Amino acid sequence: MRSGHRLGRSFGWLWGAYATSALGTWLAFGAFPLIAVQVLDAGPAEVAALSAVAAAVGAAVAVPLGPWVEFRRKRPVLIGTDLVRFAALLTIPAAFALGVLSFVQLLLVSVVVAAADITFRAASGAYLKTSLPVGDLLVANARFESTAWTTTIIGPPLGGAAIGLLGPVATVVADAVSYLLSALGIRAMGGQEPRPVRRDGVRTRPRDLLDGWRHIFADATLRPLFFNTTVFNGLVMATDALLAVLMLGELGFTPWQYGLAFAAPAIGGLFGSRLARPLVTRFGQHRVLVVAGTLRALWPLGLVFVGPPNAGGLPLVMGVELGLIFCCAVFNPVFATYRLERTPADRVTRTLSAWTVTTRASTALLTAVWGVLGGLFGARTAIGLAGVLLLATPLLLPRRAPSPARASSSPKERT
Repeated sequence: MRSGHRLGRSFGWLWGAYATSALGTWLAFGAFPLIAVQVLDAGPAEVAALSAVAAAVGAAVAVPLGPWVEFRRKRPVLIGTDLVRFAALLTIPAAFALGVLSFVQLLLVSVVVAAADITFRAASGAYLKTSLPVGDLLVANARFESTAWTTTIIGPPLGGAAIGLLGPVATVVADAVSYLLSALGIRAMGGQEPRPVRRDGVRTRPRDLLDGWRHIFADATLRPLFFNTTVFNGLVMATDALLAVLMLGELGFTPWQYGLAFAAPAIGGLFGSRLARPLVTRFGQHRVLVVAGTLRALWPLGLVFVGPPNAGGLPLVMGVELGLIFCCAVFNPVFATYRLERTPADRVTRTLSAWTVTTRASTALLTAVWGVLGGLFGARTAIGLAGVLLLATPLLLPRRAPSPARASSSPKERT
């Protein structure tokens, strides 16, 4: 893999900004539910609503932002969404200090942050496509993936220690500051970004809201990937809460054992993301995408066999998570690059927005459904059902290598 300077100064600033905000997010991991429980005396239903409603409403708010962002310079959008998240999160410690913090405010901030996050991800993907040669996209996406798993390893333990010493509100401050630093990093990138121009010269129209989905469904290779990633991510995330209930309740895992079970295997993400590009070079993009996408679906079913920590439960969970994370870390940057290559430059923001909105909404829905199933049949049965359904997700992967992408290329992409 190339050294960092080979992708240029601008990418270095963007990468640094991403790393900073990702670390802040993981430092504050679980802070909102803790604030809801410890500060606002919220019950289980309110905590569940905080997660599900924020994700669903945030996704709905982000829908009209995709077309609006598409034909604007992306760097100001990236800076603006960072500053919006910074300002929104700062209202939490401010309200807490004044003694006026409420559950409604917590919910509203969660919605704003969720919508800004979707918009930022879409705009950053569009910026990446137009600012790097096509041959460097996999390198860049692999570095983002590696950084994501690194912050996953570092952030929660540090955040947990900070919460223990200073309380959950302190980590929200750290998260807010990370977005401010990210905005400053993106501002320091420099360079000129041309303003996108509509080919038809028409302003944003209501039909533009659906253009992202239209592009996905019209492409014979993006369409199955869309369903595969939506279902896979939704089912994996839907079992997280049930696994916590099973491990921390019935099986008697201590909090440190539970944290270790998911933090240590994230090392697999570092290895997987580093191997993505060499594997593509040797075996080809399509084969790596299909094999990694298939292998990642085999691991979650193993969680149904987890037992108490003193009876092999801890190493079992760590082994399953290690295999799952490794396969996901190979799949994710290849998939992200594949998606960018198949999408025209003037439709990237709307396509990525549509993809993320659907994923977030389906995750919220499946989380609610699996919560009901867990209540009716028990956490272990519900986890097992999700694992069985995940075994079918490889059927949604594209079986054939695609024809040459129809996506338009920027001058840099043709070099």
